[in-house]
Amino acid sequence: MQARSALFDLYGDYLRSRGGSAPVAALVRLLAPLGIGAPAVRTAVSRMVRQGWLRPTRSTGGPGYELTPKAVRRVDEAAARIYRTTPAPWKGSFDLLLVEPPPGRSARFRLAANLRYLGYGGLDGTSWIAPRAAVEVDALLQESEVTARRFTAEPAGGLSEAVTLVRRAWDLEAIATAYQKFVEELRPIVEPVGSGSGDKAGYVARFRLVHAWRSFLFRDPQLPAELLPDPWPGHTAARFFDRHARRLRRAADRYVQATLIGENSTLS
Repeated sequence: MQARSALFDLYGDYLRSRGGSAPVAALVRLLAPLGIGAPAVRTAVSRMVRQGWLRPTRSTGGPGYELTPKAVRRVDEAAARIYRTTPAPWKGSFDLLLVEPPPGRSARFRLAANLRYLGYGGLDGTSWIAPRAAVEVDALLQESEVTARRFTAEPAGGLSEAVTLVRRAWDLEAIATAYQKFVEELRPIVEPVGSGSGDKAGYVARFRLVHAWRSFLFRDPQLPAELLPDPWPGHTAARFFDRHARRLRRAADRYVQATLIGENSTLS
C-alpha cells in the first residue's frame, strides 16, 4: 500500500467527516498500523501539497494539513461511488467525449488515467464514453488544458450496439476476474475480525477492505446491468464489501477518534 493512496483513503473515509484536517503526527500514527512509516507519510504529504490536494493548516493539535477545495470535490465524488454500489438507472445513452490529446506522453497518460477514474472508457486515442456524465469531467478538461467536444450519444443499433461499444471500451473479463480476486483475498482479512478483536484490528481490516475496493474506481465505470454479462461478479463483490464495511465501521471510527484525541492532548 503506497502512502499517497493511503492518505487519500484516510482523508476521504475518516477525516473528511471530521473537518478534513489533521496534525502530521496523527497522520503518521493512523498509517503506522498499515505498515507505512513516518518518512513515507511526510514525503507523500509534501507531494500532495505540490499537486494541490493538501494545504498546510494549524489547529489545537499543532501543524497539520487539510484538504483543498479540489480535494474535497474528489473525495466526496469518490465516496459517493464507493458507497453507492447499485448503479443509477441507465438512460440508454452514453456521454461521449472527442478529445484532442495533449502533447507529451506523460500528459496523455495522466489524462487517460483521470478519465478512467471518472468512469470513461477509451474507444481509441481520442474517443471516450461513459454510461453517465461525470460531474468532474469539465473541470478536469479545463485543468488539463485539453480541448474536447462533448455529446450525448444514443447507439443507433440499440442495446446490442451498446454492448459492443462497452466491450470495446472496457475489458469486462479482466474486471470480472479482479472482482473475484478481491473477494478471495479480502475474505481472510475481514471475516476473522469481530467485536472481540479490538478497535485497532477493526480499523486495519476495514482500511484494507476500502483501499482494495477503491481501486475499482479506476477499473469499473459501474455499468448498468443490461450492459453486463449475467451473472456479474461485481454484484457479489459489492454485497461482500457493503456487509463488511458496515460491520467494521464503528470499531474503525472509534480507533480514529481515539488516535486524534490522543494526538491532540499530547501536542496541546
